[in-house]
Amino acid sequence: MQYGICHLSIVPLRNEPLNTAELSSQVLYGEHFKVLERRKHWSKIRIAFDKYEGWINNTQYQLIDEDIYKAIDKEDSVWSADLVEFIYDKQNNLLPIPLGCNVGNTELLSGSFDGATRTGILSKENIVETAFLYLNSPFLWGGKTPFGIDSSGLAQMVYKLNGYHLLRDAAQQSTQGEALSFIEESEPGDLAFFDDEEGNIIHVGIIMKDNYIIHTHGKVRIDRIDHSGIFNIDTKTHTHKLRVIKKIV
Repeated sequence: MQYGICHLSIVPLRNEPLNTAELSSQVLYGEHFKVLERRKHWSKIRIAFDKYEGWINNTQYQLIDEDIYKAIDKEDSVWSADLVEFIYDKQNNLLPIPLGCNVGNTELLSGSFDGATRTGILSKENIVETAFLYLNSPFLWGGKTPFGIDSSGLAQMVYKLNGYHLLRDAAQQSTQGEALSFIEESEPGDLAFFDDEEGNIIHVGIIMKDNYIIHTHGKVRIDRIDHSGIFNIDTKTHTHKLRVIKKIV
């Protein structure tokens, strides 16, 4: 088994070992992972944080020793807390990084960081406030940053910045936490899941107070939620069918 760490800002994670393959997720600066298979140009990896698997280009990560991987696993993660920050290398060159990178590994990557950070488990009341940092970010399938994000990426990153672990995809996230019977039982920060005509969970949003929800639809936006689903305040139509509300925290 080999091990790696991302030393670049935002690296695509693809579902096949091709530059033209579908973007399934992203690997952010400081994220570490197991290398399940290493080929000439591509590696299949499993990210330590959420066990998500995909293919990453070999030029876009660094190999690390097993003992370093295990040491990172034991440490409390330190997340960059601003929309955009900078890592300085030994030559004082700048590497821009987005919100939610693990800057606790900066020294390991021969860099330095002096920006705002978050660490530890924060109060549930912070979840919606954190989600506002991504407001108006464009939708990007597989995205995890303010420059492009999908619905489950939004939920995962917001929870991560507050010290909680969510899986990567909406269907996976829906297996976590406690199901609620009614919207009225929910609190700001709970997650609402939505399904398609076949019953597959395909979307997730973060519950706000007064029957509002923040989610990704074209962009990260705020809409109404009722017992039927999400009611788009611009088009005056329901866009997503409610399946279940989960209390994670």
